[in-house]
Amino acid sequence: MRDINEIICLLDNKRFEIKENGFDGMFIIDRLKARTLIISWGDGWEHFSVNDRKATPSWEDMCEYKELFWKDDECVVQFHPPKSEYVNNLEHCLHLWKPIEKYSGTMPIPNSLLVGIKGIKFKENKQ
Repeated sequence: MRDINEIICLLDNKRFEIKENGFDGMFIIDRLKARTLIISWGDGWEHFSVNDRKATPSWEDMCEYKELFWKDDECVVQFHPPKSEYVNNLEHCLHLWKPIEKYSGTMPIPNSLLVGIKGIKFKENKQ
């Protein structure tokens, strides 16, 4: 995760409002998108959550927030735990996670070939 002072500087504009900066996290309002953002670090995890009262944030939204709070070379994940572990207190809330210590900044990720081939765009079938 970016240094807390760097995050505060990045948020220091009219779009974001820091409501609280506590020992292990920050409560932030994204005025442009009318969302509540929370970043925290504790119990071995860096954590981000975003809640929108009207709609679930998009992939593009989550990418934007990832770039805001983490550096380009950091990998963060959105978990899909076993159904028995689901928690859904807020209908349109999503989370990003990164372990703090276990991977020392490098999280194992699947080979990109398992997703596709870099640099190639396929045409979408619009049927």
